[in-house]
Amino acid sequence: MRAAAERMVGPELENRRAIAAAVARDIPEGWHVNLGIGIPTLVSDLVPQGREVLIQSENGILGMGPAPDEEDVDPWLINAGKQPITLLKGASLFDHAISFAMIRGGHIDLCVLGALEVAENGDLANWSTSANDTAPAVGGAMDLAAGAKRIWVAMDHTTKDGKSKLVSHCAYPLTAAGVVKRVYTNLAVIEVTPRGFELRDLAPNVSFETVQSKTDAKLYRIGQAD
Repeated sequence: MRAAAERMVGPELENRRAIAAAVARDIPEGWHVNLGIGIPTLVSDLVPQGREVLIQSENGILGMGPAPDEEDVDPWLINAGKQPITLLKGASLFDHAISFAMIRGGHIDLCVLGALEVAENGDLANWSTSANDTAPAVGGAMDLAAGAKRIWVAMDHTTKDGKSKLVSHCAYPLTAAGVVKRVYTNLAVIEVTPRGFELRDLAPNVSFETVQSKTDAKLYRIGQAD
């Protein structure tokens, strides 16, 4: 049994693993990748075998591996979300100053984050709803959103009460403006382009019309005229 990411069970976990697996399949060989908390943490378990992807964590790790089995947990090895991890052969450990120099210096090829909302122009809101939040501040997400070469978001397409997380304009406080390039949800993979949200791929048994009905912004098909 996995110790870190697989605290959820049943369909919820499988849906989230499917999202993370889609992200993992699309990460090119040799990229340096930072993973945010939530669904993104599952990506490290699902990188295709034989592909070298160097996962960085802002608490000072480069070369993070998949979550350990319960019997193999080392309490000294955790990611930025305080979840137990493993290290790949050749991994490096370092302090926060070096870690954030990597991030702020533009050395991270990709950061995968969760989100509360993503706007059609790429605005990202992922830390506060301004209503009884437990997070005291935006934290390292703002550095990652500004410093990484590209931002992908992995999230459920809607909230638990059915409200779309893909919107025309974010209602929540922004983490960063115009940074999101791609969104992976339980329904689709969507590119953020100069004209807005453009469908890249659909989940099995999901139609374009279903995704549009759950997206509070216009959704374009690839090649569709404006």
